[in-house]
Amino acid sequence: MTATPLPRSVCVYCGSRMGTDPAYREAAHAAGRLIAQNGWRLVYGAGDVGLMGEVARAAQAGGAEVFGVIPVHLFDREVGKQDLTSFVITETMHERKKVMYMNSDAIVVLPGGAGSLDEFFEVLTWRQLGLHDKPIVLLNTNGYWDPLLALNAHVVDHGFADASMLDFITPCATPEEMATTLQQRWA
Repeated sequence: MTATPLPRSVCVYCGSRMGTDPAYREAAHAAGRLIAQNGWRLVYGAGDVGLMGEVARAAQAGGAEVFGVIPVHLFDREVGKQDLTSFVITETMHERKKVMYMNSDAIVVLPGGAGSLDEFFEVLTWRQLGLHDKPIVLLNTNGYWDPLLALNAHVVDHGFADASMLDFITPCATPEEMATTLQQRWA
């Protein structure tokens, strides 16, 4: 008897707020919808607020499996979404990030704040150290991540990282480009 393979899993890091540009919400919704349309599983921070909630609701509405991971101290603040396919409560933020990373095949970073930056830099550092080769996609809605991309180029220009670090990051202007990037990677 052959086991059914698990679907590809896309870890989405993003804000627990909606942000100031309505395009961020639209992109989060489209990203969740495209994850479902491609038969992928969403792995995310289990919140039902901000862009997190938007991407999860869209993925669920499209029939995707949704794996949520939330630390106990954020359960109330981020309104832990318990109607998911899988729901894990961790003790710490670090444990949350580890569980999300370990249960994903790709990382997609939507607009967000300090938490999203923390998550991005951790997976980028692990990639730079050769600990994984998962794609890291920045969904650069309306140029939101342009300053981050410039900062990474600045780090390379000043000799604190090899130019190869820039190749570990794939900026995508639209959710459709994000989906195409992952489709090509997994073809």
